[in-house]
Amino acid sequence: MLNRRDLLRAAAAAGALGTVWPLSAGLSPAEAHAAALDLGASWDPAPFTLGVGSGDPLPDSVVLWTRLAPEPLAFEQPLPEIVEVEWSVASDRTMRSRVACGSVASSNLLGHSVHVPVHGLRPGRTYYYQFSALGKRSRVGRTRTAPVGPVSRVRFATANCQAFHDGFYAAHRGIAAEKLDFVVHLGDYIYEHGQVGGAHVRDHEGPAVLSLADYRRRHALYKGDPSLRDAHAAHPFYLTWDDHEVVNDYSGTDGSAPFVKRRAAAYQAWYEHLPIRSGSALEPQIHRRRQWGSLIDLTVLDLRQYRSAQNLAGGTILGAEQKKWLLDGISGAREAWQVWINSIMLSQLARTGGGYYFTDQWDGFLAERREVLGHVAAEGMKDLVVLTGDWHSAFVDDIRPDFDDVTSPVIGTEFTAHSVTSGAYSPEWNAANGPVMGAANPHLKYFEGNRYGYDVYEVTPQRFTTHMKVIGDRRDASSPVSTLTTFHVDRGKAGSYEDPATVGSPAQYRRP
Repeated sequence: MLNRRDLLRAAAAAGALGTVWPLSAGLSPAEAHAAALDLGASWDPAPFTLGVGSGDPLPDSVVLWTRLAPEPLAFEQPLPEIVEVEWSVASDRTMRSRVACGSVASSNLLGHSVHVPVHGLRPGRTYYYQFSALGKRSRVGRTRTAPVGPVSRVRFATANCQAFHDGFYAAHRGIAAEKLDFVVHLGDYIYEHGQVGGAHVRDHEGPAVLSLADYRRRHALYKGDPSLRDAHAAHPFYLTWDDHEVVNDYSGTDGSAPFVKRRAAAYQAWYEHLPIRSGSALEPQIHRRRQWGSLIDLTVLDLRQYRSAQNLAGGTILGAEQKKWLLDGISGAREAWQVWINSIMLSQLARTGGGYYFTDQWDGFLAERREVLGHVAAEGMKDLVVLTGDWHSAFVDDIRPDFDDVTSPVIGTEFTAHSVTSGAYSPEWNAANGPVMGAANPHLKYFEGNRYGYDVYEVTPQRFTTHMKVIGDRRDASSPVSTLTTFHVDRGKAGSYEDPATVGSPAQYRRP
């Protein structure tokens, strides 16, 4: 059984990569489309080829999204400058009981993308929505508003790191089938680079992904996986981003004029392809605080747009304005589960003998991390759970204001989730280094790096439960989903523990 990575490697070895990689230079839209089909891509009927989605649910509002792209991999769409798009929201899947409707002008300035902030909805309700344009109707999507007041249970999922060339999105197929209130995407929605193993796809596809058209085509290719479109149509999303939406390990406040132009193109394409509630496509405001009734406060962080370079004495990962906003939120936190949406690892990951594995994460901003976590401890904020992506492996960590002091109090738990497809370290590396990381980091409780999937969280007033869902094989678009292990955090008691029923599951490290 071959996945996309295997197909691309085989084509590169045969010198035929240009006929396989859909974004290779010189391909016509029809040739790119055929090459994408060979890699398992498909699209919805035109002009709604990229599907539909909803996001950022509030008690009375949700953002509806689509983008008109009759030829999804073309550099320019065969559309008029302005296309009127009608939308409707109903309380039933047949769309007969409409509760809201309207129309919006989609422009080629924003790629004929559509972002409709629907207001006047009722809290805690499921709704359905649909678009129509050019005499065609989109598929019907499902969304849900946030509740208000007492909430007895919420169930949601996170996904992250979904390199298209690394496999099929069986994880998103699982997410689409789950009964969820919402989904959180933790970043690396696309990958800007063109490397597949040892084969440099970029050498064959021409210039690197630099322009707005390049990023639009990359997003459209990713949307070519039907499981990703199904997940968006099934659930509302909250979103943050990491580095590969632009370029690996970038700092949002540094760079030459060509990089600033590239970053603006990447930001705009990201906005155009996702259900974002924002007035600016070039500088989207990602950080926000959302409540799910009485049960959860979601704090969505942006750890790219405002950061300085890493490993500086006065370096910042948050930026001054976002840091003040976060510290104020900590001071004013209510009695609820405080859930931080965090794209890169917050917990320390030190190497034996000194130093850190990666300083692109919070380990490269030590003073700011001490300030933020010290403020959590000083303010007595309770029930902190941090949800993280990026590592392509699963970690469970105790959060301490001072990770170098084992007597420092535990003030929260961090769950770092498996990737959807993006390649992890080898099983041999994981087996050798799991115990090494555990020995060097007393707060690390669990590590598993051989699998791919997503996490599902079940939250009640008494307990926060994390189910690590894994797929059998990323080479199989229909791969079954299973639960690898389950961890719990009890309300009012910082720190996690593994469920006795899954404590014997495979892992490369478990703290005794």
